[in-house]
Amino acid sequence: MPDADSTPEMPVRFPRTPRKKNRMRIAGWGLAALLTLLLVAIAVGVFWMRSATRAALPQLDGDLHLAGLSAPVMVRRDAHGVPHVEAATQNDLFLAQGYLTAQERLWQMDAFRRNADGDLAEVMGSALVAHDKMQRVLQIRLTAQRIYGNLPAEERARWDTYASGVNLYIAQAEAANSLPVEFRLLRYKPRPWTGADSVSVGLMEVQELDFHAETKLTRALIAAKLNDPQLEADLYPVGSWRDHPPTGIAVDLTQPRPMPARSDEDDDEENTEARLAPNFVRQATRGAGASGAATSATDEKSLRSAADLLSAQPVCDGCAWGSNNWVISGQHTASGKPLLSNDMHLPLVEPNIWYMADLSAPGFHAAGVTLPGVPFVVAGHNEHVAWGFTALMADVQDLYIEKLDGKGNYEGNDAQWHPLVVDHEVIHVRGSKDVVVDVQATDHGPLVNSVSGHEYQPIALKWTIYDATLNAIPLYRMDVASNWTEFSKALEDWAWPTQNVVYSDDQGHIAYHAVGKVPVPFLDNEVPFHHGDLDTRVGTNEFANPGFAPGTYFPFDIMPHSFDPPSGFLATANSRVTTEQFPYPLTHEWIDPYRIERIYKLLDGRNGLTPADMIAVQTDVYSELDQEMGHRFAYAIDHTDGPAGNGDERMRKAADLMRTWDGRVTTDSAAASIVTQARAALWPLILEPKLGKDAANYHWGESNFAEEEIVMHAKQAWLPKNYKNWDALLTDAVRKGMDKGEAPSDLARWTYGSWHVMDIEHPLARFLPLVGRIAGTGKQPMSGDTTTVKQIGTAVGPSQRFTMDWSNIDGSTENIVLGESSNPYSAYFRDQWSAWYDGTSFALPFTQAAVAKQTTHTLRLKP
Repeated sequence: MPDADSTPEMPVRFPRTPRKKNRMRIAGWGLAALLTLLLVAIAVGVFWMRSATRAALPQLDGDLHLAGLSAPVMVRRDAHGVPHVEAATQNDLFLAQGYLTAQERLWQMDAFRRNADGDLAEVMGSALVAHDKMQRVLQIRLTAQRIYGNLPAEERARWDTYASGVNLYIAQAEAANSLPVEFRLLRYKPRPWTGADSVSVGLMEVQELDFHAETKLTRALIAAKLNDPQLEADLYPVGSWRDHPPTGIAVDLTQPRPMPARSDEDDDEENTEARLAPNFVRQATRGAGASGAATSATDEKSLRSAADLLSAQPVCDGCAWGSNNWVISGQHTASGKPLLSNDMHLPLVEPNIWYMADLSAPGFHAAGVTLPGVPFVVAGHNEHVAWGFTALMADVQDLYIEKLDGKGNYEGNDAQWHPLVVDHEVIHVRGSKDVVVDVQATDHGPLVNSVSGHEYQPIALKWTIYDATLNAIPLYRMDVASNWTEFSKALEDWAWPTQNVVYSDDQGHIAYHAVGKVPVPFLDNEVPFHHGDLDTRVGTNEFANPGFAPGTYFPFDIMPHSFDPPSGFLATANSRVTTEQFPYPLTHEWIDPYRIERIYKLLDGRNGLTPADMIAVQTDVYSELDQEMGHRFAYAIDHTDGPAGNGDERMRKAADLMRTWDGRVTTDSAAASIVTQARAALWPLILEPKLGKDAANYHWGESNFAEEEIVMHAKQAWLPKNYKNWDALLTDAVRKGMDKGEAPSDLARWTYGSWHVMDIEHPLARFLPLVGRIAGTGKQPMSGDTTTVKQIGTAVGPSQRFTMDWSNIDGSTENIVLGESSNPYSAYFRDQWSAWYDGTSFALPFTQAAVAKQTTHTLRLKP
């Protein structure tokens, strides 16, 4: 111990050493250097991307040499960059079309090809393996190669010429190091284009429009869980009293029409497993005495394994690719000449799915929208005829539960064992190992769950694209037709996708025809399951009339059609096109009738119509269903006492907004917001008590009509047990919808456009956010919904708008969503967006004089 008088030691304080100061200084400078390097790297990256993108801009003026041309080709671009191509020969024309399309859309074309063939993972990584596996199982590439190989020699030569034009651009861009920036970002080069690649791109659209297999599988699962034919019929209506088939026969729009007749022969079916797949999955009935009933306990797992594979094909409410089209004879127009309008509803992407063009050579002059990667004009007009499409939704796919012996064989129709066809597919995956897929197939088609890795009953997909006798693609003949006789003769060979075609011509004729090869149901040796809405009676030849026995296709003249109807008006919008008297089942599924009903109410019987009236209808956002549901929700709140209903000031405000709403689904409407969110909340409340998690799998073209019928008839079977009445249920749906949508306290500020937005993004945006910021539109408020003529979902909408005016061919209008170019630095990248968004349009010049007047750039392609 220290002495008492000693001075105590002071605590020792160690001063900060110069070494520590140096370390901190070094760390600070290092961090600053890293930040500087990061900023420099970002700046260099932005500079590089800008330079690379600018380098890929196409030449628009002057002379450009193309090998393979026989004479110079003139390319005049109008104010929106649409190429008006004039060639001395058709061979030169299609070569130029391939070259010019590749100039603007080469990476999109390659992405389309990879999407169809199942090659996306090779350049984008493992996230796309599931998609690629589905495409390999569906055999799109092999089918395209077969179709291309079986085209008539003269037709195949046209496709080859188009491919040659694409390859000329690829070679030039590679030599100049000016490929589109997407190739450089992903560090790969496009392989040469082929005619078969063009067919693959075409089949991509067929797949989008005619693929209903997953819906059939999920319906089978839901039907089994419901185990009640009436409940199933409620969820899956086929046709309605609101339908307007395109017959040209005047209809009293003030009176509901009778519902389509429905057979209830099998309503007493009690065996759940026997009803597992009513009319949608068939037992492959092979040999004498074989049963058509799917009774194995593994059937549900089989269906789910197949659905899992096919789930890479998007199926969602509001995602049904649709369209509107109509044609009006001169007796109802201001000019005395026909008007034809078409807006095709497809995924809205960047760049646009369509590329506009005007193509002219001796014997060929057509203008409209083309599909990048495919020659000719898909929809539009020539000098004499005009046409537009909507999806018919015909049933062209069947699913069969097959019987295998475990030794690589399946049982055929002859009760004998036959070897499975096996296609060995290798999926290359960027940054990972190859994925090997052995696709097995029977005589029906590929086994869609053969790659699931589970021992489930195999399910085969039969699809009309697999029919080796179907190889015609009549686009060229449609483009050069000069009258209805020639045009309809070309349509007769149309195989896929199934479509509704409206037509007009310079002679004043109008017409409609359903097209596509639709199979006559198999009723003898391959027994379908029953479903009340479409009665295909087992064991009969009800539809096996002379000329079209089961296993063949309905003749062209049998398909719904009309020519110069007395009413002078024809329209379709993906809803039912058959009358009650039509004896044949074309489909199991239509789209809701609200759009077609509204089109008829706006146009049928009116006179003095002009092109301006056409675009007004195309952009109409009134929804009778939403307004009706809004009134029903308001009534429910009024009649639900207490804090859960009219005792809540916020609920009373919601009711007031809905009851006074005009039904227009505008971006500034609070009522539209309340109704839409309430309807979204209602379905789970109704379905989950009966279906559990499978409620999320319910998708149907007429689900909106199903909802209307269930709610407006207050069907007791659908009222959940925890609600005392329908008013209580509907009131709760409004409350839950507002809660889930995070509605503000002041409901008047909860506008539809505040959350109903569309963000059109480049496909690479999720992989490369910088690309998304440069190329995307950003979130834009959107009016309309899936029940308005302007059909808008979160990712789907009018991909183009077209009106043909035979009194002024140069005044006919056409516009796409964004613009002709896929290059953000092009003047034509997004120059059409404002017109599309605001619901206006502009003329597409067609005659030489009009084209010359609007020419902004002139390029001469020289041999």
